[in-house]
Amino acid sequence: MHERLNNGIKYCFIANILFFAFSLICLFYYKTYEMTSVFSKILEVIAYTVEIGGFCLFLWGDWLMATAMRFRTMMKICITIYIFIEALMMIMELNSYRLSFYAPYSLLLAMVHSAFSGLTCLTFLQLDPNKKKLELFTIISIAIMFCGMLGNIIGLRIYFSIMINSVAFSVMYFSVRWLIKREDIEVDCHGDKARVAEFTSKIVDD
Repeated sequence: MHERLNNGIKYCFIANILFFAFSLICLFYYKTYEMTSVFSKILEVIAYTVEIGGFCLFLWGDWLMATAMRFRTMMKICITIYIFIEALMMIMELNSYRLSFYAPYSLLLAMVHSAFSGLTCLTFLQLDPNKKKLELFTIISIAIMFCGMLGNIIGLRIYFSIMINSVAFSVMYFSVRWLIKREDIEVDCHGDKARVAEFTSKIVDD
């Protein structure tokens, strides 16, 4: 596997594990929150640390992947936008008690969040179109993402959707790395001596 691509996928996977940890921290934060509590302040600092760490790793991994792979413009753009949207939502979620305009229980917000996340995941098909195993893992990951809306329906905050998304993208990145190692999919990278394949997709087209 191309080393730069391999490292990019690995860092993106770790970043989503950190986002999952952030969601768990948020769970304890909301359950124990008191404005003057030292414990709440400590949890907030830990949450910001985990979020920043995940955000930086995700950006770094995204940059490594984007600069390693040939073509796949739609995938590169969507992942980068997704990273910034996710970071913004985490900041608003952690500061929801201070932001009057933010609605953490909004079903519409959860639906839009899941829909864009699903679209971003769908662009992974550009890695190697028409490969059944890649399509299967993409469908599984998108299905997991849409389960995030269920949390809002049963009265959970948007952090539940963030947590489910982190699980889905962890599955996606792990699966992609596994498929490449098994040579079930082939990703053309800059510097490869192999021929450059032309990629077309019925769903996303460069």
